[in-house]
Amino acid sequence: MSKIKTMSIDIETFSDVDLQKSGVYKYVQSSVFEILLFGYSINGSDVIIVDLAQGETIPLDIIMALTDENIIKWAFNAQFERICLSAYLKKYYPQYFYSYSIAEDTVGDYLDPRSWRCSMIWSAYMGLPLSLAGVGTVLGLEEQKLKEGKDLIRYFCVPCKPTKTNGGRMRNLPHHDMAKWHTFISYNKRDVEVEISIQAKLEKFSVPNFIWEEYHLDQEINDRGIQLDMDVVVNAISIDERSKDQLSQAMQKLTNIENPNSVQQMKQWLSNNGLETDSLDKKVVTDLLKTATEPFRSVLILRQQLAKSSVKKYQAME
Repeated sequence: MSKIKTMSIDIETFSDVDLQKSGVYKYVQSSVFEILLFGYSINGSDVIIVDLAQGETIPLDIIMALTDENIIKWAFNAQFERICLSAYLKKYYPQYFYSYSIAEDTVGDYLDPRSWRCSMIWSAYMGLPLSLAGVGTVLGLEEQKLKEGKDLIRYFCVPCKPTKTNGGRMRNLPHHDMAKWHTFISYNKRDVEVEISIQAKLEKFSVPNFIWEEYHLDQEINDRGIQLDMDVVVNAISIDERSKDQLSQAMQKLTNIENPNSVQQMKQWLSNNGLETDSLDKKVVTDLLKTATEPFRSVLILRQQLAKSSVKKYQAME
């Protein structure tokens, strides 16, 4: 094999954590997280797929290349590949894994981003879409992302609902549908091919070094994260629950409606008592309060307080 200068990578993974809601860092912390397929190309050569889900292993020289700062690793949305492969290497190849910064730093669980390049960043720099399929379409590439991908990801990459038909299982494995699995392998391979084609198409429009420096700083900031006071998080959620319960009880006492959070029930109660409104959004409620008399005024104030309380960010921190 010729000396490795660059690697183009795409992986397919499984986790029971919702990637969109929780982000990649929490995604890889799941005890059931695993890499199913590892697709790669060395120096733009033919794509090789390693079927990890069925027992294949990544060649040792590729494992070592992942931590070699002199070898540039490319991926579309490279943060995902880098963080997932960090977790994989730490678990299965700890002797070859090493991170960056000082030992006391919180980035120690992750591969150094400085040897990684992201073709999504390159696309963004060129004003192109931020999806692999979108970039492929705009650039008119011969290799286009396979459209079956979403269904395959839904089948293999996230837990499934247990049913009588599937025997009560909570996950689909390759042997449950080998035809789909072979298509999934083709999907993984095509993604790497599309990434390589993007690099070739944009070769004359290189990204300035200062952009990559900004990208690497961005990655380091994300790797480091922020410290959370979990006592504050837990107590904020608890206080919010108690507050909502008290407000709901007060609302029910005034209105007798079954669900104080229901906009429809609230509007119906107001209408039944002589106050018509098409909406209960913040601005409308504020306007109604200017002229409202009792008991409408008390009810609308309670409505404002119920709508104001939101701890979604705290819940995401748990």
